[in-house]
Amino acid sequence: MDEKHNNYENDNALPIPTYEEATSSRHSSQSYLGPEQVSHDAERQGLLSRPRPPRPPQHNGYEPPTVESARSSLDFLPSSGESSRRSSAEALQREIQQMDVEEPGGPNIRGSRLSKRITSLTHSLSSINLPFRQWLPSGQYMRAHIPALPQNWRFKPNWIIVGRIFAIFLVVFIIWLFFISDLFAVRSRRMGSSMFRSEDLRNYIQKNVDADNIRQNLQYATQYDHIAGTEGNYFLATWVEMSFTQAGLDNVGLERFDVYLNYPKPDGRRVAIIDPPNLAWEAKIEEGLAYPAEFEAQQTMVFHGHSKTGNVTGPLIYANYGAREDFQKLADQGIDTKGSIALVRYYGTQSDRSLKVKAAEQAGAVGCIIYSDPAEDGFLKGEPFPKGRYMPADGVQRGSVTMSSWVVGDVLSPGYASLPGERRRDRIENNPGLVQIPSIPLAWRDAQKLLQALKGHGKKIEDSTAIGGVPDVEWWTGDSGSPTVHLMNDQIEIERKKIYNVLGKITGLEQPEKSIIVGNHRDAWCFGGADPGGGTAVMLEVVRIFGALLSAGWRPLRSIQFASWDGEEYNMIGSTEHVEARLEDLRRDAVAYLNVDVAVVGTEFKAGGPIFQSALHRVLERITDPKDDRNRTFRQIWEDNKSTMAGLGAGSDFVAFLDLGGTSSLDMTFDGPPYPYHSCYDNINWMEEFGDPGYQYHKAMAQIWALLILDMADRPIIPLDLNVYAQEVAKYVHELEEYTKTKKAKVDLQPLKEAVQQFNTNAKRFEDWGTAWENAISDSGGFESRTLAIERLRHNTRMADFETNLLDVEGGLPGREQFKHTIFAPQLWDNYEAAYFPGVRDAVEEGEWVLAQRQVEKAAERLREASGRLNH
Repeated sequence: MDEKHNNYENDNALPIPTYEEATSSRHSSQSYLGPEQVSHDAERQGLLSRPRPPRPPQHNGYEPPTVESARSSLDFLPSSGESSRRSSAEALQREIQQMDVEEPGGPNIRGSRLSKRITSLTHSLSSINLPFRQWLPSGQYMRAHIPALPQNWRFKPNWIIVGRIFAIFLVVFIIWLFFISDLFAVRSRRMGSSMFRSEDLRNYIQKNVDADNIRQNLQYATQYDHIAGTEGNYFLATWVEMSFTQAGLDNVGLERFDVYLNYPKPDGRRVAIIDPPNLAWEAKIEEGLAYPAEFEAQQTMVFHGHSKTGNVTGPLIYANYGAREDFQKLADQGIDTKGSIALVRYYGTQSDRSLKVKAAEQAGAVGCIIYSDPAEDGFLKGEPFPKGRYMPADGVQRGSVTMSSWVVGDVLSPGYASLPGERRRDRIENNPGLVQIPSIPLAWRDAQKLLQALKGHGKKIEDSTAIGGVPDVEWWTGDSGSPTVHLMNDQIEIERKKIYNVLGKITGLEQPEKSIIVGNHRDAWCFGGADPGGGTAVMLEVVRIFGALLSAGWRPLRSIQFASWDGEEYNMIGSTEHVEARLEDLRRDAVAYLNVDVAVVGTEFKAGGPIFQSALHRVLERITDPKDDRNRTFRQIWEDNKSTMAGLGAGSDFVAFLDLGGTSSLDMTFDGPPYPYHSCYDNINWMEEFGDPGYQYHKAMAQIWALLILDMADRPIIPLDLNVYAQEVAKYVHELEEYTKTKKAKVDLQPLKEAVQQFNTNAKRFEDWGTAWENAISDSGGFESRTLAIERLRHNTRMADFETNLLDVEGGLPGREQFKHTIFAPQLWDNYEAAYFPGVRDAVEEGEWVLAQRQVEKAAERLREASGRLNH
């Protein structure tokens, strides 16, 4: 494959090493980056400026994407120069000090403790550069010019001077004791006395998010394709790492795992009609150029992640959306699907592509083709790209066919991290996380020929719900006498491919061990304009804003961990391995995980994670929809639309944090109509023309995300709402009851109903303590006693522990024990949707009434125990 350049190349392009060159050139001591060891060495930065040697051949002909820098140097980040807002701590201090807005409804009682002010002052003083400092003598100069004492010199104390010195130290000690040590503290902590008032910080964040910075970030991130484990994605990791470093984050570096990945071979894929000869035809498979040819932007080949290698033939059968019910309908009509090649379309009654392939496999098919139908995301919805936002005729939705609702993370190491050197590995053959028949995605341009070839075979389709939108097609099911199709999927499979998360931290002052984790994945199936580039671009702007606050001396009460995940598109691999490597630490100390995957593809704000509802509403109330004719805030729009906080299923990096680690998790997006999802047409051109021209919704997402991070990390009482959570869980039990009735399940849900009632009572009592604390602080003029502070910290710990206490740590869901949460998990047969009380649902789905009752009792027990611990 010819070496390509990115689509924004200039004349001063900086050569970038290949993936193997970049990773192998480290010193051996840096080659293993375990869960507690991240790299932050100058050697890797130096790699980016070396000339590029000849590229070695890659894995039997496969070459990962080639990238070249679009800038003359890597110092391109917005506001990174000495004149920027971030680099000028004094300008930032002046800007914040000029803000004079109090908390709504009363005095600011949500500030930080006095010791935080002292620490911040220390940081600020240490960073002062005096204008006359260059004329002061250096320590080396003074040592060279100060005469030495005579050898026979003896010290003769002047007791008066000694006494005075002692008196000075005594006064300093008393001042320290009184103002900082809290030994005499009845009113020692003044809430809101920090040098940064909470409202000032919020105003600063809202004012300083820069849409143009986000645009530049996205422009850089989408110049070349960057699948997990390839050179392109490794280079983006170094870029994100540098951005974290320039923002002043602590402990910045890469975290490596070695995981199972597959890649396509250029000549290893084929879909063709081979019999009868008069219908002989072969699919093009690949998309057209997403960027103009002059940019020479290499594109990802069309394939399914974690698909099965295979070379099969069989009669073609059309099975609508590929749900199990669709295959059952075929069987009811007498259509034999054994030995067939199943042709199914995306979306519909089975939204998960892996479960489409699994259903075909269970129906006896030997291969599966999934195509993008224009009725779902193409011209029947509106004008296709490049004239409109929808999928063009040659557009292909790539994606993973990993069984994510059964196994999450590296499928060869479920339940433990795939660290370098880890010897335990499951087998690829018959792995429960992998499908067992080959599959491939197609554009409707190619699927049209296959559908036309089915005419006259099997049953003519009369059901309108099974008829797609491909033009010039008479819709038939096909049967064993259908034209024979050849499906080949010969690929590269690497059991230990290196992937890299990027981590950076802001260390908290009051409880540095407690952390708010903020994440977005970096890998994409092609250029990733919306998925995930928009989220990455927004996160880097959020990091820049917090870096500016750090430069002015601000620190939060609790730590903030920023993470750029690798391998999400295959199976949420990077985030899951991170969680499994730190499982006990996260269960003990993680407070919340805040995820943004696809930041913007429309204007409708959506979020999942009911425990965050109150905090999110406060944030949404501050921000106005940039295109709303009535100038409404997002909170007003939320309420007008009767929006709700959905439960979390799967499909993004919150899965491991919530379902394995028991960390309260939130996912957010600005949603919209269909777009060229997982296609190379999802790029910056699509975003600037149709996704978010002007980047105003990206800016809004950055404001929402940053304000929520600030609240979670810096409010004295963690703003999670257990009252709302209790109300939502009651609704989940009602939905479960309706579900069991439709299945005529012999299950008694009374234990769960009683546990929910107890949860409501305990949550109200718990939240009442927080109200009482606020009143006590207000009545004392904003001071907090040491005793009250200790109780507040215990209160926060119990709140953060609640989600963890819902885990069935010793067991897990029967048949998929990796998932531990008793309330949330992906549905067994719908990865993207949440299954409330999944253990019960799984058993009811299989008709196992005894198991279902045991799961009811287990979930009730976990809920009773978790809510009982809130007030003890």
